[in-house]
Amino acid sequence: MKKYLDLIIEKFTEKGEEYYLATSTDIQGLVAQGNSVEETVEIARSLVIDLMELREKKNKEKIVALRKIPETFHYPLIFNTKKDGSLSRV
Repeated sequence: MKKYLDLIIEKFTEKGEEYYLATSTDIQGLVAQGNSVEETVEIARSLVIDLMELREKKNKEKIVALRKIPETFHYPLIFNTKKDGSLSRV
Protein backbone atom coordinates (compact mmCIF):
# COMPACT_ATOMS: atom_id res chain seq x y z
CA MET A 1 0.00 0.00 0.00
CA LYS A 2 1.31 3.44 -0.89
CA LYS A 3 1.06 6.30 1.58
CA TYR A 4 2.32 9.86 1.57
CA LEU A 5 3.36 12.92 3.54
CA ASP A 6 3.32 16.52 2.40
CA LEU A 7 6.49 18.21 1.16
CA ILE A 8 6.93 21.95 0.92
CA ILE A 9 9.30 22.71 -1.95
CA GLU A 10 10.77 26.17 -2.37
CA LYS A 11 12.86 27.46 -5.27
CA PHE A 12 15.85 29.67 -4.44
CA THR A 13 18.36 31.54 -6.60
CA GLU A 14 21.78 32.35 -5.22
CA LYS A 15 24.62 33.84 -7.29
CA GLY A 16 22.65 33.07 -10.46
CA GLU A 17 22.22 29.38 -9.56
CA GLU A 18 18.81 27.86 -8.88
CA TYR A 19 18.20 25.16 -6.30
CA TYR A 20 15.23 23.66 -4.48
CA LEU A 21 14.70 23.05 -0.78
CA ALA A 22 12.14 20.60 0.61
CA THR A 23 10.82 20.55 4.17
CA SER A 24 7.77 19.01 5.79
CA THR A 25 5.56 19.78 8.76
CA ASP A 26 4.84 16.03 8.90
CA ILE A 27 8.36 14.99 9.95
CA GLN A 28 10.65 17.14 12.07
CA GLY A 29 14.20 17.50 10.78
CA LEU A 30 13.50 16.89 7.10
CA VAL A 31 15.50 19.27 4.92
CA ALA A 32 16.45 18.17 1.40
CA GLN A 33 18.24 20.24 -1.22
CA GLY A 34 18.65 19.51 -4.92
CA ASN A 35 19.28 21.12 -8.29
CA SER A 36 15.85 20.13 -9.65
CA VAL A 37 12.44 19.36 -8.20
CA GLU A 38 12.85 15.69 -9.10
CA GLU A 39 16.27 15.43 -7.46
CA THR A 40 14.99 17.20 -4.34
CA VAL A 41 12.01 14.84 -4.06
CA GLU A 42 14.22 11.76 -4.38
CA ILE A 43 16.61 13.06 -1.71
CA ALA A 44 13.64 13.84 0.56
CA ARG A 45 12.19 10.35 0.02
CA SER A 46 15.47 8.76 1.10
CA LEU A 47 15.80 11.08 4.11
CA VAL A 48 12.25 10.31 5.28
CA ILE A 49 13.04 6.60 5.32
CA ASP A 50 16.30 7.24 7.21
CA LEU A 51 14.62 9.56 9.74
CA MET A 52 11.77 7.14 10.35
CA GLU A 53 14.16 4.20 10.85
CA LEU A 54 16.25 6.21 13.31
CA ARG A 55 13.19 7.31 15.29
CA GLU A 56 11.77 3.79 15.38
CA LYS A 57 15.07 2.44 16.74
CA LYS A 58 15.32 5.22 19.33
CA ASN A 59 11.69 5.26 20.46
CA LYS A 60 10.58 1.75 19.49
CA GLU A 61 7.53 3.23 17.79
CA LYS A 62 6.47 5.01 14.62
CA ILE A 63 6.33 8.75 15.15
CA VAL A 64 5.32 9.83 11.66
CA ALA A 65 1.85 8.84 10.55
CA LEU A 66 1.84 8.52 6.80
CA ARG A 67 -1.53 9.17 5.20
CA LYS A 68 -3.44 6.95 2.81
CA ILE A 69 -3.58 8.32 -0.70
CA PRO A 70 -7.11 9.62 -1.33
CA GLU A 71 -9.22 8.48 -4.28
CA THR A 72 -8.76 11.88 -5.96
CA PHE A 73 -5.84 14.28 -5.50
CA HIS A 74 -3.78 16.92 -7.29
CA TYR A 75 -0.34 15.94 -8.56
CA PRO A 76 1.91 18.38 -10.42
CA LEU A 77 3.11 16.91 -13.69
CA ILE A 78 6.39 18.69 -14.41
CA PHE A 79 7.87 19.05 -17.89
CA ASN A 80 11.14 20.32 -19.29
CA THR A 81 10.53 22.98 -21.91
CA LYS A 82 12.63 24.57 -24.63
CA LYS A 83 13.28 28.32 -24.80
CA ASP A 84 10.33 28.70 -27.21
CA GLY A 85 8.01 27.08 -24.66
CA SER A 86 7.60 23.76 -26.47
CA LEU A 87 7.94 20.51 -24.57
CA SER A 88 11.25 18.68 -24.46
CA ARG A 89 11.51 14.89 -24.45
CA VAL A 90 14.71 14.96 -22.39
